Amino acid sequence: MIGSKNLTTQDLDKIEDSMLVEELRKAKEELFNLRFQSATGQLDNHGRLKAVKRDISRIYTVMRERELGIRAVPAPAAPAAKTTKKKAETAAEEA
Repeated sequence: MIGSKNLTTQDLDKIEDSMLVEELRKAKEELFNLRFQSATGQLDNHGRLKAVKRDISRIYTVMRERELGIRAVPAPAAPAAKTTKKKAETAAEEA
């Protein structure tokens, strides 16, 4: 996901804050590794550096917009199994 040219802000909107921080950490780590490869002459694709930098800035932008209330924070998904179990219990109590 990180470093691909397909990453958009709409993709980042679907990710929760904690996962966004984790993706940011991974992207920074990858950028470090790419810079190290570039310095030692082992980097094959220099465009990847640019893509990872853009992804990092996109993540920072989405995080800041969420802080300011410009962008909505996605609601954590509730497990479907628990909700169906509760519905079954309430249906059994009603009967």
